[in-house]
Amino acid sequence: MPTIYEYFGFVFKFYSLEHEPIHIHAVKAGRQTIFDIIIEDGKLKDVRKRDGEGMPLTDKEEKVAREFVEKYAMNITEKWINYFIMKKNVRRTIIKKKI
Repeated sequence: MPTIYEYFGFVFKFYSLEHEPIHIHAVKAGRQTIFDIIIEDGKLKDVRKRDGEGMPLTDKEEKVAREFVEKYAMNITEKWINYFIMKKNVRRTIIKKKI
């Protein structure tokens, strides 16, 4: 269950036995929302929210997490491919600058 990013109290991670579509779990203070990343023709088409197990992120947290995922969607996709398809380790990145 690799953590991909840390961002001002948020943890963005993949779970080890994942499935398509490409998605990332945004977790903060025990709450979680999942964002599906829809790529078409090599470009970001959409980021779709779905609730994970337990309590979802608050509206304010969800807005911040969505903005983060939209900004880093192509990088998240690259890490997804490296981890799940290429079976490579992916490194955690700590972002200390507001987007």
